[in-house]
Amino acid sequence: MSPTPRAWLRLALTPGIGPVGFLKLIEAFGSADAAASARPAQTEKLIGREAAEALHGDAAAESVDAALAWSMGEGCHLITLLDEDYPPQLAEAASPPPLLFARGRRELLARPMLAMVGSRAATAQGKRNAEDFAAALAAHGYTIVSGLASGIDAAAHQGALAHPASTIAVIGTGIDRVYPASNRQLAHQIAERGLILSEFALGIGPLAGNFPRRNRIIAGLARGCLVVEAGTASGSLISARLAMENNREVMAIPGSIHNPQARGCHRLIKDGARLVESVDEVLDEVGRLSAAPSAPAASAPPPASPLLDAMGWEPVLADALADAVGLTSGEVYAMLLELELDGRVASVAGGRFQRLAQN
Repeated sequence: MSPTPRAWLRLALTPGIGPVGFLKLIEAFGSADAAASARPAQTEKLIGREAAEALHGDAAAESVDAALAWSMGEGCHLITLLDEDYPPQLAEAASPPPLLFARGRRELLARPMLAMVGSRAATAQGKRNAEDFAAALAAHGYTIVSGLASGIDAAAHQGALAHPASTIAVIGTGIDRVYPASNRQLAHQIAERGLILSEFALGIGPLAGNFPRRNRIIAGLARGCLVVEAGTASGSLISARLAMENNREVMAIPGSIHNPQARGCHRLIKDGARLVESVDEVLDEVGRLSAAPSAPAASAPPPASPLLDAMGWEPVLADALADAVGLTSGEVYAMLLELELDGRVASVAGGRFQRLAQN
């Protein structure tokens, strides 16, 4: 790859310019070199006085030096709109980032991508759905794009990591930061086997305004966006709306009418998103890349459990289950523990349990 022009970096990393201001400067002056060399009085009317003065300040020069030094590390890349491997679908989206910090497998940017997003406060079933769908879609050749948040994002990344198509995490901080800290180990795994992307300068923390900007990159990269589980105030709905605006396929997995973390998905479906219940339905929307992977040899099904039949699919209290099946609370708790260890139920908020398995 050719060296990244310092002037391009200076424009991209100066606070207050942003992608829109960057493009205004390039259009007005013809090149990054000309824009970076212009006097503040010439650029002020395009980007404002504060940004025009910052463009020529020491802080901007220091950010450029830090970015170039960082890019010398193993697996570290600076990707600009000038590069041949800048994703064309992102370049054509609204406000494409002029600069991306990338760590990991840069070649993943050339693969077909599918966004998977959802609630940070996901249910156990939501996280299981995200991991299972991501694993199956990655096995079919889609690189899974998400935002490294807790909940659905983390589960989707984890599900895709085992496959060559892997996963891309678009983050809302500088690429030298991990947020939330609980995903630090996951971030290391993605840097080794997938790709991490950020448009923010090194050292930038998790400011609230960063995450809608991150979401537009997630939506811009992907062929489609699957919302797994989301409340009505979830930031993942921003990604879905942006995907719709960019003419991407938007899909949502429905949930229980009693689950507040499903209401955002239901709203999207009412607004025109495709209701999907299986990986095949997702592939019908975004296209099939390869033949379905061969199915693993079938294992013996687990023994039937009358407790699962009594649970239904809503979170339920153990005492209510005991009444339903005519057992003591102690007997039911012992059975629930065994089912939880088998991955067939999960404990959820309020001392309740939720069924995860069919049998």
